[in-house]
Amino acid sequence: MFSYYSTYGHIEKLAREIEKGAASVEGVEAKLWQVPETLSEEVLVKKGAPPKSDDVPIIKPRELADADGFLFGFPTTFGTMASQFKAFLEGTIGLWHTQALAGKPAGFFSSTSSQGGGQEETPLTSVTQLVHHGMIFVPVGYTFGDGMYEMEKVKGGSPYGSGTVVGDGSRQPSDLELAQAFHQGKYFAAIAKKLKG
Repeated sequence: MFSYYSTYGHIEKLAREIEKGAASVEGVEAKLWQVPETLSEEVLVKKGAPPKSDDVPIIKPRELADADGFLFGFPTTFGTMASQFKAFLEGTIGLWHTQALAGKPAGFFSSTSSQGGGQEETPLTSVTQLVHHGMIFVPVGYTFGDGMYEMEKVKGGSPYGSGTVVGDGSRQPSDLELAQAFHQGKYFAAIAKKLKG
């Protein structure tokens, strides 16, 4: 299961590639979910945010218990996950109380406005959410190979998870960033499948 929050569509683009990567693993069912929006329509219009995708359902916290693993995606706000995703995770208190997510693998993907704007810090600060649930953090590490060492072009992502650098919002995920997202989905799905056994 791949849950995300995307204000301007950058994270959604990564999520769709992650879904494709996961679906490429035999015997794995990949599903995209959006977390609920917390901003009013008026604020979203003022921010110039496009409408949310109609083909991706809104998830309720209790639905997490049905999945074998999770990749969570969100934009960075001051080095942490966006408040919309944090609000969603705060709604998982009932799952925490019963430890319904304990032992399930999870990871992250994110976007930042600059290369130094939280590509590592955002997933690192998000790990606390997994720890309290007893989930198993599955970073992508350096399994993406040479793509991890790109120095000639702007590139998001880190050993913690795939990512994109959006600048002022006009920059879209590059082919390399999308390839890393696909790789992360495939890598994560293979691990989740092994853990399910």
